[in-house]
Amino acid sequence: MNGIGAYQDTAISTQSRGRLIVMLYDGAIKFLRLAIQELEAENYAAKGQYINRAQDIINELNAVLDMEAGGDISQNLRKLYLFMGRHLSQANSKRDPQMIQEVINLLEELNQSWKAITG
Repeated sequence: MNGIGAYQDTAISTQSRGRLIVMLYDGAIKFLRLAIQELEAENYAAKGQYINRAQDIINELNAVLDMEAGGDISQNLRKLYLFMGRHLSQANSKRDPQMIQEVINLLEELNQSWKAITG
């Protein structure tokens, strides 16, 4: 493994769970912004790839929810993540940048909350 790869692996493995969630939100937001750029450039294949990458992150966030310990918060987050996934699927097929932006807005709001929690 090269030095940069080792550093990145160490950086990720030593982050707190809250910081990892922030990093996941940052990644999903980045991919969705790139999807909008590719959509505007009429590069539909790349748009779809970026939306799929964001959906993968959202699906992972959903999969790791602790439904027993999280109570209502986890239930509400699950509903929100499922909504985002459906919304992005529709945005992808309709080629609708506004629908993508709506998901970005939701992710940014959640991300700000996690950033406040994790300091």
